[in-house]
Amino acid sequence: MAEDLKACKVACLATVEELQSICREEGLVCEELGVTKNNLCDFEVEYLCNYKRIVLTLRNTEEVQELYLVKWKGYPESMNSWEPRKNLKCTDLLSQFWEDMVRELRRLKKRTIPKKLDASLASHLVQRAKLRKTLKQWETHLNSLGNKKGRIFVENLVDMEGPPKNFTYINDYKVGDGISLTEVAVGCECTDCLNDPVEGCCAGASQHKFAYNELGQVRVRPGLPVYECNRRCRCGPECPNRVVQKGIQYSLCIFRTDNGRGWGVRTMERIRKNTFVMEYVGEIITTEEAERRGHVYDKEGTTYLFDLDYVDDEYTVDAAHYGNISHFVNHSCDPNLQVYNVFIENLDERLPRIAFFATRPIKAGEELTFDYKMQSKCFSFYV
Repeated sequence: MAEDLKACKVACLATVEELQSICREEGLVCEELGVTKNNLCDFEVEYLCNYKRIVLTLRNTEEVQELYLVKWKGYPESMNSWEPRKNLKCTDLLSQFWEDMVRELRRLKKRTIPKKLDASLASHLVQRAKLRKTLKQWETHLNSLGNKKGRIFVENLVDMEGPPKNFTYINDYKVGDGISLTEVAVGCECTDCLNDPVEGCCAGASQHKFAYNELGQVRVRPGLPVYECNRRCRCGPECPNRVVQKGIQYSLCIFRTDNGRGWGVRTMERIRKNTFVMEYVGEIITTEEAERRGHVYDKEGTTYLFDLDYVDDEYTVDAAHYGNISHFVNHSCDPNLQVYNVFIENLDERLPRIAFFATRPIKAGEELTFDYKMQSKCFSFYV
């Protein structure tokens, strides 16, 4: 029995920070955890827990001193300590602490900063700090998946909701159980697809003009398919007919909305009209399975089912549990995103890639939306 157990591995339930705290508390060095002789006794502020003002009398002169309760990174909470402002070099954490405190005081309709925070307010600030840390870890994880120019940010200034449970972030379709897909693709012989296409290039497969201009902006009307060059083509990676396949090019922010719509997505940069923004990615399932899941989602009051019905109503994309940033895009009757069917490595018309392009110029900080109820040859979306 013992020999059989040698190959067993059990995931540790403690976080790296918790293990570091144990090491420092016990005075143990562990290079794998980053705790060395050189930094065993180092102190770095993880977050601020509390605040108070006290009056000191020095040589018959009264002086007001600000103190902050500090949670030290890599150390247990039992080692938290009150520190004067002059000892703290963490300007970003101090600014964030004050923003959280002022925001909560405004919510409580209190106009002045108390000399000492009550227990409920201090607890709220600690929970905000822990939530921010959790969201930052999720943000780091999202940006570690795949190589793309755009960066993803995560922000929640509204409530205590953390990363969504039962959701796995993916950058490409996940093929569901019982589905076997056969890739169908051909390549072009062009060396300059935009200016000197050979027999219409890949765009010629749809018998319409080249889908993109020299800036990568789509120039065909919604409903027409877009055929991009693929790995079988002679053209290189800088070919102007390779847009969607390059992934997200803009920095975007998943943020918590303040009007009860849950999470949303806004752009951190200005986006030009007709520019590719993101794909709608999820699990590919059959329409029969989509029908079954749809009944469940209807009872929950939400759904992420997206029909791939360009030619046949055979497959559906479900982004409820597997998806990318498009999972968090909200509905609007006046959307700034439009859907196009795009074919790259697979020319099977039952399996288009669903790409969102900007319908108009979008300002930095503006929320991204599309119309869930839009119906066209391009797509259908269950609501």
